[in-house]
Amino acid sequence: VFIAQSRASGSHRDVEDEELTRIFVMIPKSYTEEDLREKFKMYGDIEYCSIIKNKTTGESKGLGYVRYLKPSQAALAIEECDRSYRAILAEPKNKSSESLEHDYYSNNTRQEPRGNILSFCGHPEFCCFEKESRIQESVSKRLSVVSRLPFIQEQLFALFDLVPGLEYCDVQRDPHTNSGYAVIQYSTAASAIYAKYKLHGFEYPPGNRLTVLFLEDGSDSSE
Repeated sequence: VFIAQSRASGSHRDVEDEELTRIFVMIPKSYTEEDLREKFKMYGDIEYCSIIKNKTTGESKGLGYVRYLKPSQAALAIEECDRSYRAILAEPKNKSSESLEHDYYSNNTRQEPRGNILSFCGHPEFCCFEKESRIQESVSKRLSVVSRLPFIQEQLFALFDLVPGLEYCDVQRDPHTNSGYAVIQYSTAASAIYAKYKLHGFEYPPGNRLTVLFLEDGSDSSE
């Protein structure tokens, strides 16, 4: 089983190297790279560990990366490590600089993740997107999904349920056209933002791009 990526992701080799073997974790500021390696070596062969530090003081910011040799090892670490680490797959290095990641992280981690190992709220790359999206459009917990092809309820639910916090998926059928339309709602705006970020333009099925937009749900978007 190999994790499917959009065509823009490049070759499988690039995807495996950049997106499936490196995890991002929250750690105590007292941790050294050796401490980090010691905590995560039980899940597989580690290529390297790195701790994000303040460039001025050299002190740890309580964040780190662990790079494994195999995607399966990174997945095992995310699945089985202590939840306090909030482990997730790290974005490829070329998508954003680590210095930007730190700043976005420090400004956007006021809320605890709700019972799921994919702690998107603490993910610096996600927080960067969250800031940008607020400038461009009003966000909400509800999304509309449009497609040229009709949806199958169970399949669309499974797709959007990959993002934590899915509350419901309502597929609506138009008897006059063959297009697909659905309303998706998450428990938090953060989850909805991440789902839109990842799935807008996603080809499902291959060759058919999804259009994902925010729907007004009556909540205070500034929240």
